[in-house]
Amino acid sequence: MLALFAGTGALPGAILSHRPEALVCEMAGVPVEAPEEVARIGYRIETLGTLLADLRARGVDEICLAGAMTRPAIDMSAIDAATAPLVPRLAAAMGQGDDATLRAVMALLEEQGFVLRAAHEIAPELLPAPGQLGAVPFPAGQEGDAARAEAVHRAMAAADVGQACVVRGGLCIAVEALPGTDWMLDSLSGGEAAGGLLYKAPKPGQDRRADLPVIGPDTVARAARAGLAAIVIEAGGVMVLGRAATTATADRHGIAIVVRS
Repeated sequence: MLALFAGTGALPGAILSHRPEALVCEMAGVPVEAPEEVARIGYRIETLGTLLADLRARGVDEICLAGAMTRPAIDMSAIDAATAPLVPRLAAAMGQGDDATLRAVMALLEEQGFVLRAAHEIAPELLPAPGQLGAVPFPAGQEGDAARAEAVHRAMAAADVGQACVVRGGLCIAVEALPGTDWMLDSLSGGEAAGGLLYKAPKPGQDRRADLPVIGPDTVARAARAGLAAIVIEAGGVMVLGRAATTATADRHGIAIVVRS
């Protein structure tokens, strides 16, 4: 039996289209886009240990982490007995950054006997093959920006900053940080990024069973408002949600989407 630890966005719904019998685990304060008829269980981070025991009792043996999550505020007075032994380890990881936190959570789940399933393992169509998506060709002369974006991304990854950046004319205009890609794109309202490109890829060495980058129609619409000319994603490393709608939106706005190997 599969438990889906669901965050925000359309990814949990894509997983449920393949595994409608999955038990959706909803963290307090995190709105989940999922059909009303799916089985759900709510939890708080302060009672994570109790939740895991409950899942094992229900026969859950697989877990998928899907959707965007923000770090919850932890009420130390609400931590229950089953969760208390986990707190020092998770708190230490959270102090080291998002990647360390995710690795700690994943290790904990495996130690509890659960098998972790990647979103793209359940829904492989989310990972497009290398090449051009949509009808708009990659702008001539912008290979230099793509190469510069890859270099910026590597530097960001070393500092555990984010998974995306915007480059125009060889200059890095914006980088993704904790607020996410949408916030980064929305901040580009002054025309400074016009004609540039959005680059998105997983961090080198990232465990790809969770937190794989995602783009979708809304990403393209925000890129269009920022005046971008192209979106470059890493083959095998970025999921595309609603591919038909994503490419249609890109075509409508004259934005190229390229999957680079």
